[in-house]
Amino acid sequence: MTSTGTTGPAAAAPPAAGRGRAGFGLLGPRRDRHVLPVEQLAALRLPLGDDGVVAGVDAKGQPAVLGFFRPSQLDVVVIGSVWTAQVLALRTAGTGARVAVETARPQAWTGLAQAAGGGQQCMTVHDVKQVSPQGASVTSPVLVVRDCGMRPPRSRLAAGPWQSVLTLLPFLGPTAPRLLDNAGLVGIQRVSPEEAAVLARILRLPRAQADALPSLGDDMVLWCTTQHRKLVKLQPTDIEAGLLGVPRRLD
Repeated sequence: MTSTGTTGPAAAAPPAAGRGRAGFGLLGPRRDRHVLPVEQLAALRLPLGDDGVVAGVDAKGQPAVLGFFRPSQLDVVVIGSVWTAQVLALRTAGTGARVAVETARPQAWTGLAQAAGGGQQCMTVHDVKQVSPQGASVTSPVLVVRDCGMRPPRSRLAAGPWQSVLTLLPFLGPTAPRLLDNAGLVGIQRVSPEEAAVLARILRLPRAQADALPSLGDDMVLWCTTQHRKLVKLQPTDIEAGLLGVPRRLD
């Protein structure tokens, strides 16, 4: 028998609106492509910023961002107050990272840990030398905060990728030179002139920056790497101020 109509795949009707194509999903809208003439490319701007934890604003009023997490462990030393360490821990948790606090004063951290996750346990508090391996990964980075006084014992945690260890020192102690030598990032709040002289020698600070350390305000932190230094104003948000109070150097 013969047929005057076309048969086979060529005769298939186009999919009706709203109906899927097998294996390909729904048909999307048909509109003109977005086209930009070559001569207008120079005017195109994309608002990209740094990725990390906002530590405050610099002298130009621009956000100062700390890149805590990387494929190798980063050791951070903060010479300052527990207030500063808590703000950094809270902001780190806000980026989606986990925070484990090793502390000799759990009463100073328990309330913050309960408030940090909004019902989820993103911040945990541990006694000194009681922090277990955290299983950090690129999808679940970890900040370990060591608030163990002027003589923190050596950490039992093995160094690992995507894990940062922030050691808080209220003042320079006997272990400070070793910690500073191994640190990839150092934050300094106000210190005495004698401590400033020690820090200038260890960190090779310019004379002007070393001389300014004894007169820093409670909300100022000098952040140092081996190659860069930046003075940052740590401005708490309303939520941070409600949880932790105003900036301070002494606890």
